Amino acid sequence: MTLNDRLLGIVALLIAAFLTWYGYDLEAPFSYEPVGPKAFPLLLALVIALCGVRLVLKGGGNVPANPPGANLRIAVMVGVLLAYGYFFQTLGFIVATSLMCLTIGRMFGGSWTKTLIGSVLLSIGLFLLFDRVMDVVLPAGILGGWL
Repeated sequence: MTLNDRLLGIVALLIAAFLTWYGYDLEAPFSYEPVGPKAFPLLLALVIALCGVRLVLKGGGNVPANPPGANLRIAVMVGVLLAYGYFFQTLGFIVATSLMCLTIGRMFGGSWTKTLIGSVLLSIGLFLLFDRVMDVVLPAGILGGWL
């Protein structure tokens, strides 16, 4: 597994380099906080780079193989997250987050009823917290007329 860990470390370093390149020139049209928008991608790049360097130098040791079906679930989760990012503006935060949570909850063995209720309540609660309390504008999407 050391070779796989080192490859993952190299990929992490490439991702960190991309984040640094992308975030370095990031500027807001107006100053709304002392640090600015470039701090998050640069800090994230630093953390990812440190983890990547550690993996390249040391490796991670022996790890058992994934159980049967785990690789498919991982691939489906990546697809669900890509779809979430794609449909986030169109469907809106509440609908997109509910669908994502429902899909991932079902993948982890949750019942339809509990997963559906939890997904909807979590989405509405997070929307109210971010959009109404913290003034972080989230897309309303197809629910725009009701929000």
